Amino acid sequence: MTAKVLVILILLGILFMLGSALRFMVTDQGKGTRVVRALTIRVAASIALIGLLYGLAAMGIIEPNRTPF
Repeated sequence: MTAKVLVILILLGILFMLGSALRFMVTDQGKGTRVVRALTIRVAASIALIGLLYGLAAMGIIEPNRTPF
């Protein structure tokens, strides 16, 4: 699996957990802990993604954009 595919899968997982948290918030109406759990997983996945990107850049597998404009 290439690094780009892994990054895209993690991004899709983050979006899925955000949608799940929204659905839990609407259906539970503040009486459950599923929203907190879904958002915790989303934050952990975001931190893992940032760490993965830094690691891939440090190993030279991906290259950061030198000229953003």
